[in-house]
Amino acid sequence: MAAPLTPPDDDPLGAALAAWRSARRWLVAFSGGLDSTVLLHALCSRRVHASTPPIIAVHINHQLHADAGRWQSCAEALCASLGVPLEVRTVRVRRTGGGLEAAAREARYAALESLVGEGDVMFFAHHQDDQVETVLLRWLRGAGLRGLQGMPAQRPLGRGQLARPLLEQPRGALEAYAAEHALNWIEDPSNTDTSLDRNYLRHEILPAIARRWPAYRGSIARSARQLGAAESVLDGLLPAPRRLVSVLGDPGIDVQELLALPDATASMALRGWLGGLGLPLPPAASLAEFLRQLRAGAGGPLLAWQEHRLCRFGSGVFLLPAAGERSPAGAQLMPGGTLTLAGGGELRLIQAGGQSGFRLAPGAALTLQWRRGGERCRLPGRAGNRRVKTLLQDAGIPPWWREQVPLLFLGDALVAVADLWLCDGPWFAPEGGEGAWRVCWTRNTAAGAIEL
Repeated sequence: MAAPLTPPDDDPLGAALAAWRSARRWLVAFSGGLDSTVLLHALCSRRVHASTPPIIAVHINHQLHADAGRWQSCAEALCASLGVPLEVRTVRVRRTGGGLEAAAREARYAALESLVGEGDVMFFAHHQDDQVETVLLRWLRGAGLRGLQGMPAQRPLGRGQLARPLLEQPRGALEAYAAEHALNWIEDPSNTDTSLDRNYLRHEILPAIARRWPAYRGSIARSARQLGAAESVLDGLLPAPRRLVSVLGDPGIDVQELLALPDATASMALRGWLGGLGLPLPPAASLAEFLRQLRAGAGGPLLAWQEHRLCRFGSGVFLLPAAGERSPAGAQLMPGGTLTLAGGGELRLIQAGGQSGFRLAPGAALTLQWRRGGERCRLPGRAGNRRVKTLLQDAGIPPWWREQVPLLFLGDALVAVADLWLCDGPWFAPEGGEGAWRVCWTRNTAAGAIEL
């Protein structure tokens, strides 16, 4: 039997956690299955032996299985027994060309990422067997150098980090730990469905390989690490296009520096940039066609794969925010209140302090609207009204944002174009002060509010 994971400091997990002792919070992606149950229990055991950051479990309800509600209840009970707070997020999985599994993964990671703050680490319970399966599946699908490295032990996630402290542990070690500590966990029946590629590999192919090559897990994981080292050397030798950020926070790279590279190098640069953002990589043929259109000067070339999109705008190639439905128009935003937007992000009315803002009558609220065409805003201190469309264009707001910028009305009067511009009117408070409010728009991009 594989050696169990035993706390506190003489086991491999202790070494893997050493880098995260000073994190603000330990968040755990917690499905309630064997792997995440072992990880959560092992993390909690360290509260007895050493100081740890606060531990919070996060459960994602995908609403895809008839037992999803029961699984959530089981996760709540498991966390209660360990004295761990549980955050539950319910997501809607939209089927895409990449299949249901890929769509569920996208929805899950987006929900988890939204919870990761500055200084946080989100732990995932992927282990060595998961890594081996990932490498082999990518190899069978024709992955290149980056794909064949498998899952990284850590990478950025949201404003914090993602970490996989069990990645060097075989599944047998987790099973032994669960048996030693008499742990209970949720069994997902889809794990035995061999119509799914990963399960077919796990239940049909890998047992045959193990009979001939018992040490295959360590060998494949070692090859993946060696490929990672080789790519690090290449990254240091190849020129990297300059990184850009659009005025609304979309990450991008300089298009002229990208196109100055040969095709193979440009493709590697694009894939390295996307991989560094923690994204799945687009198919090689789609990426090659996107580069061809960029070189040909095609108008607005777009690369779309799974839930992600790349588009040229101005001097850069930018990663677009996830497309989605907008919040219904007509929603009310009260002073001091928050309005969560359907596509991600939120609007808040916060006290203006010494900044310019607006005043509202007691009980008054602003109403959310979206651009329909013809909206105008008279900027404070300037003559005449200006079309909102023109303001957006002149400020360099990317085209994919121009229909997504929230407009806030007081009755029929436009008061604010998100947190980008205030419109003049009897509500305007140029120096802020007591009773004055301003808009704060948090977007689903890396940057915060901007001054225009």
